[in-house]
Parts: sequence; structure tokens; C-alpha cells
Amino acid sequence: MPRPLRVAVLQGGRSSEHEVSLNSARSVAESLDPARYEVRTIEIARDGKWQLEARAPQAELAKGESPLPVPRNGQLQPLDGVDVVFPVLHGPFGEDGTVQGFLELAGVAYVGAGVTASALCMDKDLFKSVMRDKGVPVTRSVTVLARHRDRVENPFDFPVVVKPARLGSSVGISMVRSPQDFERALDLAFEHDEKILLEEHVAGVEVECSVLGNEEPIASIPGEIVPLASDWYDYEAKYAEGGMELVVPPRISEEAIRRVQELAVAAFVAADCEGMARVDFFVREDGEVLVNELNTIPGFTATSVYAKLFEASGIPYAELLDRLVELALERRDRRASLRY
Repeated sequence: MPRPLRVAVLQGGRSSEHEVSLNSARSVAESLDPARYEVRTIEIARDGKWQLEARAPQAELAKGESPLPVPRNGQLQPLDGVDVVFPVLHGPFGEDGTVQGFLELAGVAYVGAGVTASALCMDKDLFKSVMRDKGVPVTRSVTVLARHRDRVENPFDFPVVVKPARLGSSVGISMVRSPQDFERALDLAFEHDEKILLEEHVAGVEVECSVLGNEEPIASIPGEIVPLASDWYDYEAKYAEGGMELVVPPRISEEAIRRVQELAVAAFVAADCEGMARVDFFVREDGEVLVNELNTIPGFTATSVYAKLFEASGIPYAELLDRLVELALERRDRRASLRY
């Protein structure tokens, strides 16, 4: 009988989304089948230090047996004996290609997008540029650098969205409804990034769609996001209990649903993604579908949108985790014969 796969769940990180990552990673670690996996958690603290914690299969822990031994010395030793790394890191220093590059150097299979796709999708400015070049329709926006702070003007009508270019979870984002609030929104966004976006506010339905796969990705049934904690999908709406309602399928036409799924896969492929992603959309009243963002490491609790959409599509959470591990191994094996 083959030994269980050793999976290291990487959590925490230096970004402002540290706590979100811990919640996602806890759900992943507890839901990986103990009959199939030995799970080790590795937490990256806010100061960047790696904190190692061993976790044995749940059945062994229940019997009081010793957990998987954790090496203590050397940069790569935390990954010794690990078959697959499952990065559950959100935002900079985790979702942006930095950790993915480290794992490539270590020669370890890992779940999710590679270096290029991770870096591209983290930067909303570059992501939109590539989507436009590939013919994928995106929301209109302009990019502003910190050194041009004194020359910023709003090119759109109010309300307008002001956001850091390389952050997630709606951190640092403002929905600006009047000129009086514009400067304050710029200051907030520039606290988090030296590059920000001014984005056209799109009236319509906010829809999200999950994607799974490597060379032949599939899209889930989409879901409609209905904020309850505020009048737009801000941090509180995303993470506060009762902050939002997910309506599956979304209350849009069948044609628009098919278009969302088509564009979700198109954006995934255009960005050179593998493994998983959640693609966020706006659907205008006339049925036009626009891609807004693509998240290569979406929230990953069993109740997060990514997992819930695949649950509604017939892939339960535990099976979804299995497939992601399998996809990581498939990519490693596929690329093993390449000569660099």
C-alpha cells in the first residue's frame, strides 16, 4: 500500500490579508483526507519568519501518536520529504509569484498558478493590459503612480472606485461618491501601494465564477454577490458573518451565464493560470459581461465562494482539494522532461 502523500499547507504571510489566510489554511488542513495525506502546516509570520508546526493525520493524532517530524535548520529543510505544497496565502508575498518562485527553486510540486501568472494577476494594471490584448473585455480603469500623486484627476463620473493595484480582499479600496471624498480615497490607496487604479463604477450585477484545471480548465456554475453589510462588496461584506449573500445561479440570463463561464476560462488561459482561480465579473443591465479581477488563491474555507460554487457544480470540498493536489503533481510530472 503506498504511503500517504505529504502535504505542506503554507499559511499566514506578510500581507494585510494574514488573518484571512489563516482561516482558509485551517479549513484546508482539517479537510484533507487523513487516509490519503500527512499534513504539515507552515506559517509565515507578519515579519516574514517561517514558523513550523507539524500535523499528523487526524486519526493518528486522536490515538496520541507522534506527528510528522519537522526539520529545524536551513532554508529549504521545512520542505524535506514534502510531496506537495498547498500555498494558502493571499496578497503580496504569497499570491504574487514570490513564494511560487521559491517553490520552483526548491523543486517541489505546489498547488495553483505558477510564477508568471501569479505575478500578473496580482497586479490589476498589468492583468487588465494582458486581457485587453487577448480580447477579454475588462472594466475601464486608469493607473496612477505615487510620484504623480499631485496630478491625479478622476476621468470617470462619480461614483468611482479607487484601489491599490496589488492587493486583495478589498483592502485599501474606496467607493468614492463625491469629489469631496476623492483625495481621502487616494491617500488610503497609496498607503498600501505605490501604484493605484481609478476604476469606472459599473452598474449591474456582481458575479463570480470558479475555475479548476491545468491544460483543460473547467468553469463552475457562477454565483451572484449580494452585499448585506454595506452597499458595495467591501471587506466587511466579504468577511463579516452575514455580510453577503451568494445567489447560485445568478439572477441573469442563461446567455449571460454562459458568457461568464466562457470568459472565466478565457481569462484563466490568457493569464497562463493553472490549478485554480476565481474570476470576478460585472454584468450590465444590457447583458454585457466584463471581467474585473482574477484571484489565483481565492478564499478557501468550505464556505468561501470558490468552494461553494464548485459544490453547487457537483464537486464537494474534499474532492476539490484532492483534485488540486492531483493537478499540482500532474504539472510537476508534465514539466519534468523539460530542458532548461
